[in-house]
Amino acid sequence: MDRSDQTAALDPLSRPLLPIRRFSELRVGEKYPLPARTVTLAHFSAFQALTGDNHPIHYDREYCRARGHPDLLAHGLHVLSLTAAGAGLFPHVVGPHLIGFTEVSAKFLRGVFPDDTIYPMLEITALKPQRTTGIVVMAATLDNQRGERVLEGSHSYLLRL
Repeated sequence: MDRSDQTAALDPLSRPLLPIRRFSELRVGEKYPLPARTVTLAHFSAFQALTGDNHPIHYDREYCRARGHPDLLAHGLHVLSLTAAGAGLFPHVVGPHLIGFTEVSAKFLRGVFPDDTIYPMLEITALKPQRTTGIVVMAATLDNQRGERVLEGSHSYLLRL
């Protein structure tokens, strides 16, 4: 069969990665680990180029050492971005019910330095049904390779009921 015989476009929603669950099927306490990432100097450079954040704490080792840091300090928003739910399974679990990411908060507890490996985790902490939608609140945490918590925060997602 040649391509001209194909009349129906592929529907990407017809190929879910996981069984899709509705808001009412989610439970407080569910955990969604995200892939671990080792933060490299290339990541520092790419984030600096993307954002234009060229503060010397991100590229000048002597500047960092003079301020008590053992090495270059990762950009805070870069570190926060490692909690992106899209890197894991949650968006696939809720599939077409996901309307959007609505809120984020974060507290930076420790620095992240070149060659640190970061282990992100999302956990549902609240489910807030509304009239036609619901809010999923998730705790977002990042731990480094030494088991030290480097970030605590939360995300909120709006879902269709």
